[in-house]
Amino acid sequence: MEFNPALPIYLQVTTAIKRDIVTGELAPGEKLPSVRDMALRYTINPNTVGRVYKELESEGVCFTRRGMGTFVTEDPEKVEQVKEEMVQELSHQFLEGMKRLGIPPEEAVDRIRSLYEKERE
Repeated sequence: MEFNPALPIYLQVTTAIKRDIVTGELAPGEKLPSVRDMALRYTINPNTVGRVYKELESEGVCFTRRGMGTFVTEDPEKVEQVKEEMVQELSHQFLEGMKRLGIPPEEAVDRIRSLYEKERE
């Protein structure tokens, strides 16, 4: 993973894990890698991984079983909530960018449709 220097690493890793949960790459109840393994995977400090896991747990996206590890939530409503939050954030970023460029809403929607059609081909 290539990190954006403008954002804290722990937030970027947190977002990546939430994306994996929302897309089903990480299944409900699945055990996350150990702190050490996750640190090696992302080439980051284990303390940063600890912060990532703490953040995910505070958001209710994951839970920890003492002595067993950290697991993905089994609550489908929580996963759907995280997905909706991510959709809202991406949509907001896109719309703000389009506004700054002076692109009217209709043209922004047309551009998105066009990109989707090109990707299907």
